[in-house]
Amino acid sequence: MTTLLFASIAVPAAGQQAGTPDRWSAFEFFIGAWTGEETATFGDGNGERTYELVLQDRYLLGRNRSVFPPQDGLPDGDDHEDWTVVSYDDDRGTYVLRQFNSEGFVNTFVLDETSTPPERMVFVLETSENAPGTRATLTVTRTDARSFEEVFDLTLPGATDSITIRGRWTRAAP
Repeated sequence: MTTLLFASIAVPAAGQQAGTPDRWSAFEFFIGAWTGEETATFGDGNGERTYELVLQDRYLLGRNRSVFPPQDGLPDGDDHEDWTVVSYDDDRGTYVLRQFNSEGFVNTFVLDETSTPPERMVFVLETSENAPGTRATLTVTRTDARSFEEVFDLTLPGATDSITIRGRWTRAAP
């Protein structure tokens, strides 16, 4: 089975004051339930995810499940789960996204300073536990009041080709 290592959260924010009640105001759009259609280098899949503020609103927690059924590029299919925790690093003045994957990878991304939240955010992989040398970016673009797109580009250690996963996420009906 192919092991996937991918990010699963859309997170806007930059330039917000640390410690203020509105630290998460740019994230309000994402709070709730979402359904997604994903296209990857190895095939197509569907996903479900939720976002909520946790621990006295200090963190944003995302829970994701993406299912890629067996297909030509992925004969065994894949059932991927991850939890994403976003925090604000006061010392660096930016948002940090930590992703815990069912495959055993823990990825730490940092919001790129060229991002224009909440319209477009680019997160750059800083470290990957259990996959050192991995390179990745997660780009999230808000497309309208009920949807966003996400592009995850991943290059595993020693690989020359990258894996790209594109998702279109729509707010789930209540």
